Amino acid sequence: MTVQSRRVGRDARHRRVRKKITGTSERPRLAVFRSLRHISGQVIDDSTGRTLCAITTNSKEFRALVKSTSSVEAAARAGKIMGEKIKAAGISTVVFDRGGYLFHGRVKAFADGAREAGIEF
Repeated sequence: MTVQSRRVGRDARHRRVRKKITGTSERPRLAVFRSLRHISGQVIDDSTGRTLCAITTNSKEFRALVKSTSSVEAAARAGKIMGEKIKAAGISTVVFDRGGYLFHGRVKAFADGAREAGIEF
């Protein structure tokens, strides 16, 4: 399987899921993007099209906290920090958008980290 066909398949899965999942102001969408080196997440209110808060392992302040930005541990820590940011914004529940990725590994660790911070999916 080539890289191009994997990317096309993920994009198709993401488009299909996005038709069904939308975030509102009461329950915004927590979207995850995973690359080979980093993971990022953002909380989006789809009714207004605004990003409420975001985190990425590519930021300088996050790179100082972990040894590797592509590990499961880094994803879990990013999820926990994201959960704290969401709580600070006054949001308690979100809709989790895995972005066409399997709910396994770094995506699952990110979600579990957000759950540890007290966010409900």
